[in-house]
Amino acid sequence: MFNIAETEVQQRLQQAEARCLEQGMRLTTIRKQVLELLLRHEGGVKAYQLLDEMKAVHEQSTPPTVYRALEFLQDAGLVHRLDSLNAYVACHIEQPQHQHGLLLVCPLCHAVSEIDDPEVCHLLADRIRLAGHQLQGNCLEIKAVCGECANATVPAACCNRHPD
Repeated sequence: MFNIAETEVQQRLQQAEARCLEQGMRLTTIRKQVLELLLRHEGGVKAYQLLDEMKAVHEQSTPPTVYRALEFLQDAGLVHRLDSLNAYVACHIEQPQHQHGLLLVCPLCHAVSEIDDPEVCHLLADRIRLAGHQLQGNCLEIKAVCGECANATVPAACCNRHPD
């Protein structure tokens, strides 16, 4: 798990609640707990890992509980699904009108960074259309080795995010 400051987690949860209220959506306790777990991770988290973590705080959690919460959080623009990892990550861009764009996914440790650059996103979307393709979803995942992994001499020892 990623060691994000508790104050930042609470701030993000408050922002999420406000965003949901603005959109006429309800951030229930379960949805908020799933979001909190995602906020505490730096990289993508698989749904069944979230289920295991949810059972520690809400032992009645089932796969549909977690999947419904993830679907809601995606619809609210608070979570991204990482197709390349079959995992989820909390959105870390704070602007309410943010049109999710570029997700950089490290292929070695699965750390995820999000870039909010509408100009680059629109340019990429235009080039994709010119190539005769159509974007699926509102995020582009790009494989990009993170700084820690790039600077490591032994990939498995580059950082503390590799699965055991």
